[in-house]
Amino acid sequence: MSTRKMHPGIKSATELGPIVAFFVIYYLYDLITATGAIMVTTILALIISYYYERKIPAMPLVTAVVVMIFGGLTLYLNDETFIKLKPTIIYALFAGALGTGLLLGKSFVKTLFSNFWNLDDAGWKKLTLRLMVFFLSMAVVNELVWRNFSTDIWVNVKVFGFTVATFAFFMAQMPLLTKHNQNEVPAETDSE
Repeated sequence: MSTRKMHPGIKSATELGPIVAFFVIYYLYDLITATGAIMVTTILALIISYYYERKIPAMPLVTAVVVMIFGGLTLYLNDETFIKLKPTIIYALFAGALGTGLLLGKSFVKTLFSNFWNLDDAGWKKLTLRLMVFFLSMAVVNELVWRNFSTDIWVNVKVFGFTVATFAFFMAQMPLLTKHNQNEVPAETDSE
C-alpha cells in the first residue's frame, strides 16, 4: 500500500486544526460547543492523516481516544470538568508511557523521532527523561490552572501557554540533540 505525500500545510492543519477550532469556537460560543468542535476536528485530522500516511501515529491516536472519552463525558453530562481534565490525563499518560519504556529498557521517544534525529543511546535516554519531566510538569500546571482560575484563563493557557511551552522545551533540547547526534563527526574527542 503506497502512501501519498502530505503537503506541509495539510500536516500543520491536522496537528493544529483541532486546537485552533477549540479556541475559536470557545470565544464565539462556549466551552461545551468548543468541546464538540475539538472532537469533530480531531476525528477529521485522524482521517486526513490516515488518508495520506496509511497509518495513525500512536500519540495522535491516544490523544484522540482521550478527547473522545472526556469530550463525550463533557457533552453527555454538560459538565466542563471533564474537558478540563483531558490535558492532565494526556500528559500523565505520555509521561507514564515514557517511564514504563525506560523501565523496560526501551525509548519510545526514539521510536517516534528516529526519522528526525539520529542520537546515541545516552541522548535518547536523556531526551526521554526530560520529556517525562516536561509532561508531568504540564499535567501539574493544567491542574493548578483549571482548579484555581477562570475558564477563560484556562483556555488561553491551554492554547497559547502549552503551545509556547512545548516549542520552548524542544528549542532548549538543541544542545542535547547536537551533542548526541550520531551523524556528526566530533571535531575534538577530549571534551564533552
